[in-house]
Amino acid sequence: KTSTTCKKGHSTWGMSVYINATLETVETGSWHSKIVRRDYQVGMNITGLGVDDPDAQFFENYACTSERNYTGYCNPEIEKLFVAQSRLEDQEARLKMVWQIDRKLQEDGARPIIYNGKSATCWQPHVKNFTTMTNSIYNGWRMEDIWLDR
Repeated sequence: KTSTTCKKGHSTWGMSVYINATLETVETGSWHSKIVRRDYQVGMNITGLGVDDPDAQFFENYACTSERNYTGYCNPEIEKLFVAQSRLEDQEARLKMVWQIDRKLQEDGARPIIYNGKSATCWQPHVKNFTTMTNSIYNGWRMEDIWLDR
């Protein structure tokens, strides 16, 4: 069971996910050969992408020719949408297209992204002047302007 509760301002929101599973701990050296053989049912893998841009996730994890597309998912029509959303300058239109692509990936049974760092950035209401960056979880972590209201 994993559970996350986060507070933002005066509202509280949370989510619980329950999974019954048998955990097999695997050394890193053995893990990569297991995923290449697809010798798993659910595998947690950190892809090393820090920027919250759908291009990095789509092209690395779902493109037909990507070496890190460990499940072997391949849909050339969806790949055309990857390119189209990447070219959009209108951020609202791009977001709509990203959600459309995500829905299709889920309908196709492609390997889902289970964790996204931005959604798991939580803080307490008494932490003031904290700004979550919109383009990366790594830039903007300057704490000199943050203060506690206690």
